[in-house]
Amino acid sequence: MGPADEFEQEARRCGYRRIAGIDEAGRGPLAGPVVAAAVILPVHVRLAGVDDSKQLSEAERERLYPAILAKSVSVGIGLADACEIDALNILEATRLAMRRAIENLAPPPDYLLIDAVTLPAVRIPLRPIIKGDALSLSIAAASIIAKVTRDHLMAAYHETFPQYNFLSHKGYGTAEHLRMLTRFGPCAIHRRTFAPVREAAASAPTAELSMAGPAIEQNRSS
Repeated sequence: MGPADEFEQEARRCGYRRIAGIDEAGRGPLAGPVVAAAVILPVHVRLAGVDDSKQLSEAERERLYPAILAKSVSVGIGLADACEIDALNILEATRLAMRRAIENLAPPPDYLLIDAVTLPAVRIPLRPIIKGDALSLSIAAASIIAKVTRDHLMAAYHETFPQYNFLSHKGYGTAEHLRMLTRFGPCAIHRRTFAPVREAAASAPTAELSMAGPAIEQNRSS
């Protein structure tokens, strides 16, 4: 059946009007940022085909991405880079990216639906939902925005660090990525606290490459 707007409708019955679905992409990779998206959808919006981004092909996500942007009340994007992930740990970096995504919503939300994560530092009423990206339409929409945004970032990083082939694996720990990591050592966007990167850093030289990376527009409102 796919995600629906039952959670959003329940929040509206409680008096909330700007309900943001929040999700992230990129908690598991060895390189690149974790990216969060927050999406406020209008009442009774129709977004045929929207689902948990993991259930969709890359082509389907790319097709749905502009449709979500066009139909949303507001979309905010936030990220935490590899240095922040190493400094904080991946869960706290994910929370940081989510807070940044929320801050980039205009108008601001008055209620949050989040895929399984709590945000203790946020003072907006929220509801964490297990498997929320498969149940809530706004969380599913956020999962697509986060995933496509991160994929585009990793494609841009591929131009700076082509030897790792980020265009193909997007920083995940594939066999190819592990081979390149062993051969070249970690570069500026690798997460050095993650075990495969830490082990590669101990046995291979650090890539002498620029820290510079692609810029990202972190908010959009309509």
